[in-house]
Amino acid sequence: MSKQFIKDLKIGSFVQSQFFVVEVNEQTFSTPNRAGESFLKIILGDISGTIRGIIWDRSLLPEPVYPDDVLNISGEVKDYYGLQLNINCCEKIAKDKINRAYFQQSCERDYEEMWAELQNITAAAVKDPHLSALVDQFYGDKDLVERFKLSPAARVIHHSYLGGLLEHTLEVIGFCSHAVSLYPQQLNESLLITAAIFHDIGKVEEYNLDSLSFQQTDRGRLLGHISIGIEIVRRMMAHTPGIPEGIKLELEHMLLSHHGEKEWGSPEIPQTFAAFTLFHADLLSARLRQFAQVMERGDVNTAWTKHDRFLQRRVFTGFSQNISD
Repeated sequence: MSKQFIKDLKIGSFVQSQFFVVEVNEQTFSTPNRAGESFLKIILGDISGTIRGIIWDRSLLPEPVYPDDVLNISGEVKDYYGLQLNINCCEKIAKDKINRAYFQQSCERDYEEMWAELQNITAAAVKDPHLSALVDQFYGDKDLVERFKLSPAARVIHHSYLGGLLEHTLEVIGFCSHAVSLYPQQLNESLLITAAIFHDIGKVEEYNLDSLSFQQTDRGRLLGHISIGIEIVRRMMAHTPGIPEGIKLELEHMLLSHHGEKEWGSPEIPQTFAAFTLFHADLLSARLRQFAQVMERGDVNTAWTKHDRFLQRRVFTGFSQNISD
């Protein structure tokens, strides 16, 4: 059976294909004649996007459904405040029977190429011997390195694909490097680039790489990537003798404050020039990727994208389509 991708579905499309469960909610009917009965509202996904699904007849799938379950679905796409797949037949599919390439996105860039770029940047930019030795501790941990190469930078919002963390890290380093060229007196390049490399390292343990939708691990849910990242970096610093206490303190502050605001999950706000720079470099990488992803999903028949709930806006693409180099 050939795969039907969500991006190709339209109102009236008849569907018979496999999709994975992103979210599922069981709800009860509000009408008196169906009191006590329930239906399922499901967000279904594949590499091309997501779509709302509805199972009105709960008996179609009597066993529990969980995120990351893969379902073989038959149904029809209707219009209900956007596309909705009304499901009339479905069954669970064993994970070893699926093609993961249909469901789990990967970075367009080659992992090894990005990794070589990161190492080259480190060799050129991290001149402080103590910080260089700390980065070498990271590079020498083969298991940590492999997870870093493959991890996503987020579940949904930005760089949410295999290799996304490494790609995002390189972008953050790029913005930081430019900041150093503008403010060479205020910024220590070795410290800033080291912090950029490590700022999201906790994500290697926050997300489950075996999960099609990168569900959080128990540690990820309970601790979050900032706390996990501090733990990883402190462990590496303990095996890197001679790092001055001042450097340790500022590096830890940069990692703790890189989300910028406490309401954004940052334990501390940036209180040094370098920490403030890292925060904005991280934010710029994330926001630009969000804009790019929204534009990639845009309707080719209009100059405006659909409203994005994370950016809280539609994005205008019309003028850029008519600008020549």
